[in-house]
Amino acid sequence: MDDLIRDFVVETIENLDMVDAELVRFEHEPHDQTIVARIFRLVHTIKGTCGFLALPRLERITHSAEGLISQFRSGRPATVPEVSLVLKAIDSIRFIVQSLGEAGQEPDGDDRDIVIALDLAAAHAPETTRSQSGASESGSVFQVLERALRPGEVTLDELERAFQSAPGPQNKRAPALVSASAATSNTIAPTAVVASSVRVAVDRLDHLMNMVSELVLVRNQLMEVSRNGEAGGFKLPLQRLSHITGELQDGVMRTRMQSIGTAWHNIPRVVRDLSNELGKQIRIESSGDNTEIDRQLLETIKECIVHIVRNAADHGIEAPAERIAADKPPSGLIRLNAGQQGSSIIVEISDDGRGIDIDRVRDRAFAAGLIDEDARFQLPDQSIARLIFEPGFSTAASVTNVSGRGVGLDVVRASIEQAGGSVDIANHPGLGTSIVLKLPLTLAIAAVLIVESAGQRFAIPQIAIAELVRTQPDSEVRIEHISGMPTLRLRSDLLPLIDLASALGVRSQEPESSCVVVICEFGDARFGIAVDTVQRSEEIVVKPISAKLRHIPYFSGATMLGDGAVVLILEPAGFARLADVSGTHLARNTVEKERSSGNDVGKTALLLFRAGNGNLKAVPLALIGRLEDIDASTITMSGDTRVLQYQDRLMRLVPATPDTAIQADRQPLLVFSHGGHSIGVLVDEIVDVIDVALEIDLSLEHRGFVGSALIQGQAVDILDVAALFSGFDTVESRSTAVERFRSILLVEKSEFFRAMLAPLIRGCGFAVELVETPEQAQEMARREVFDTVVIDLDGTVNDGLKLARCLAEDPLAGTPAIVGIATRCNAGLLARARDAGISTVIGKFDRQALLRVINGSIQPVEVAA
Repeated sequence: MDDLIRDFVVETIENLDMVDAELVRFEHEPHDQTIVARIFRLVHTIKGTCGFLALPRLERITHSAEGLISQFRSGRPATVPEVSLVLKAIDSIRFIVQSLGEAGQEPDGDDRDIVIALDLAAAHAPETTRSQSGASESGSVFQVLERALRPGEVTLDELERAFQSAPGPQNKRAPALVSASAATSNTIAPTAVVASSVRVAVDRLDHLMNMVSELVLVRNQLMEVSRNGEAGGFKLPLQRLSHITGELQDGVMRTRMQSIGTAWHNIPRVVRDLSNELGKQIRIESSGDNTEIDRQLLETIKECIVHIVRNAADHGIEAPAERIAADKPPSGLIRLNAGQQGSSIIVEISDDGRGIDIDRVRDRAFAAGLIDEDARFQLPDQSIARLIFEPGFSTAASVTNVSGRGVGLDVVRASIEQAGGSVDIANHPGLGTSIVLKLPLTLAIAAVLIVESAGQRFAIPQIAIAELVRTQPDSEVRIEHISGMPTLRLRSDLLPLIDLASALGVRSQEPESSCVVVICEFGDARFGIAVDTVQRSEEIVVKPISAKLRHIPYFSGATMLGDGAVVLILEPAGFARLADVSGTHLARNTVEKERSSGNDVGKTALLLFRAGNGNLKAVPLALIGRLEDIDASTITMSGDTRVLQYQDRLMRLVPATPDTAIQADRQPLLVFSHGGHSIGVLVDEIVDVIDVALEIDLSLEHRGFVGSALIQGQAVDILDVAALFSGFDTVESRSTAVERFRSILLVEKSEFFRAMLAPLIRGCGFAVELVETPEQAQEMARREVFDTVVIDLDGTVNDGLKLARCLAEDPLAGTPAIVGIATRCNAGLLARARDAGISTVIGKFDRQALLRVINGSIQPVEVAA
């Protein structure tokens, strides 16, 4: 019986969360019989199980709740008090079930008030009561019912008297109960998913995951033996073992995965209650509910999401009168969106409220001592907005049940960062706010980059790494000194630079002028970590850090490498805070920053490499997912195709040119990712990264390359990245495109991308006009009618967003569909684009997606690529 009770509690809690959400939907869509049927079925299941397990208190309350819900199921319209009454009953059921799970038996208590109120509501239709002239205003059935929802305002005697004095036949209640009981024969059988599933104790899954983690460690040790050439005749079996281990690891991880939608099942109920408490009208929308995340992480973010939603409802969404005055609809909107990007889960909570008052945050932060006088006026708005995540920070004018208690978003940030994730915010004054949570898929196993500094090895999580660069005194990537502090000049940007050994107290000197720098991204912060050498990428098992090191903010855990060495895992959040402190001098040198960035207008960052005949080749750096230096012996054949086990999957390898040879020991590799697929391009040598103004000669196009450009006095072939993925996608036929002839305006400042995209669009039967600046685009749109305007969102993003708003509001421009293109798409950019009237954001090299969207063959998507 104990096992039955435990299973009943687990399943009932899940069902109650669903009932909460469905009831709130039903309140707004009272004629949707599909919703009420689901609610009835869930409550009926709980009631039936209560009878089997001899739980009389639960059975009584669920029986009465079922009686009222059956009235809705029969077509009777539901009132707000009735829905509130059912929600109150659900709360009582949840309390009893939770107590049952803790103590193994029902708690003592009396539910007569809620049972009588439910029976009373079920027995008398609202129209009957309203038409009854003899009932007094204070004693009518529904007056008493509404008061029953407020504790202490109605007695059981009043409820009984109202019940007895209400008009109608004495057996009014009986048919409802008979109908509810008769429904047992019509209940829907369990779905195939439920029937084929099995419940497994969490501790068993955790134990299995720990064992697989140990197996991964052994696998890493054996692969180290293979890399050292000591495997003898066991090389192929070891590679096979590595592949099987990866598959097993992936399978076990999937058993721990849960739909992220379970983290916000109760959000509609929270928003409903907040709407009533705050006197606001708030709607909730969600997407990406089926995105899966590790159960342990799911538990971490549940409360974080609720906290952010409550904050958005209280601080973000305006009162109806204020929204109407701002030319907004009276009802505010909170959106929940989740999705997977690579090995990360992105959760975005956004609202269409007033946004953050930056000046008010500046003043509050200064008064609280969070920033000094200089920072108060010199820090950019984005940095000021992030101060809301600082401990104790609040802009609430008074303490309420919802906010103002000094326990704010710092709790959210601490929880997310402790789980290896990051939090960022995008503020749009007057339009709303978006908070973006970035989380790893799992906490147990992580992909890291092994680096060495001052003779010691460390692991940096790959989720935080943007790129690797080597500094040279006279190159575009060099170390400069501003205000006496070392700073990284990364092409057109200035980034805070941290020497890893110095930060950890191993040595005190500054980094060498020629060194390897790991460019990290944490939230919206970018900074460089200088190291001595980079060894390799590896998947490691995360172990808890020693208690003696937990006070150090730069370590998040430890792991054992294949050679048996124990290394510490660096914590990106700690270095991000250190970079923010050391980088404040950058905010005080805005003139220098503007001067340096002005020199690079119209330039494209290119990676130069050699392949085949030794001539230089190039590819836009923004299109590259990763640069790898792999052991050539790990490359295997699958039929006629070279493949490599990469991040637990087999990745196809293609040579940059037909005469590119496989290296004897270490093989340089360019990794490109798109649409869930990854492809590795084999090259002979990675040469440099440069910024140039491209002028591409398309007449020199040949297989695998879009054309050639003159760079540093040499003819350089430009790699055709989109062609690598041509086998994965299909596009409507050209004849269809011609039949649906459209006129396209392409706004793109880069000569490279204009040269790459324009011939493709024209070749599919579209008329294309090319312009470089937003001003030219607006003038062109007033003179000609375009079906679609494609706007570049790289570089100065605000220019592209401003153009989109102008086109949407300019009556002379017509009403074209507006599409954004960017080399890298993220949730923050998507939110800003959506607010500017851009329906779709597409990766620049994803030519297939661009054609599908402008061709109208698919509905516009939120992010393509």
